[in-house]
This record gives sequence, C-alpha cells and structure tokens, in this order.
Amino acid sequence: MKKRIHVLEDDQDIRYIIEFLLKDEGYELQLSSTFAELKSKLNDGLPDLFIIDVMLPDGNGIEICDDLKTDIFTKHIPVIVMSANPGSKEKSVTASADDYISKPFDLDYVVKRIDRLLSTKLAG
Repeated sequence: MKKRIHVLEDDQDIRYIIEFLLKDEGYELQLSSTFAELKSKLNDGLPDLFIIDVMLPDGNGIEICDDLKTDIFTKHIPVIVMSANPGSKEKSVTASADDYISKPFDLDYVVKRIDRLLSTKLAG
C-alpha cells in the first residue's frame, strides 16, 4: 500500500517540485496551500507523514506542527518542518517536529529524510 504524504506549502513552484519528486518515488500525495485546506483534507483520511512550510498565508507552520503533535488523532504522524529561516529549526524542535529541512533543499536529501521517518514508523 502506498504511503500518503500531506504537503502544506503555499509556494506553488515548491509544491510542484515536491509533488513531482515524491510521486516519482511512489508516494501518494495530498497537497494544501493553506492550513484551512489541510484541515478540510484530513476528513478524507490521515496521511502517513506531514511536510509543513513555516510561512503560510493563514498560519505558522511551527504552531500547526505543535497542534498536530498534541492532537490525539495526529500526534503519532511524523512531521517535517521546512523553512528558509534558520531560526525556525530550534522552534520546530520545541514544537515536537520529527525532522527539519532548510530551504533551499537538495531533492535526494528530502527523499532520504522521508524514507528514514517512514521506515522508523514502520519499525516502531
């Protein structure tokens, strides 16, 4: 069964690159450009992993990560926070993010981080 990844990224170009990359790797994708869109899509089923940008039009990705990690229905799902702001890394750790990727990012690096988190989840 394909693993589903939900990508919350408001930059259309970055969202497209991630979508293309991860579909090529065999993942099923859910894409959102706003927090409101992510919340509505969660009704269709939970993903196996979240990738969340920090700077969003209707929220802060670090706060969204914290919300996901404290919600009984989503706290078990790994979250990767992405940001171009170096100060976001420490904040993402405080919000219980499972990983952090700084922008700009190397595509192979992103795939390795996702594979590592999903294989850890399977083993655990």
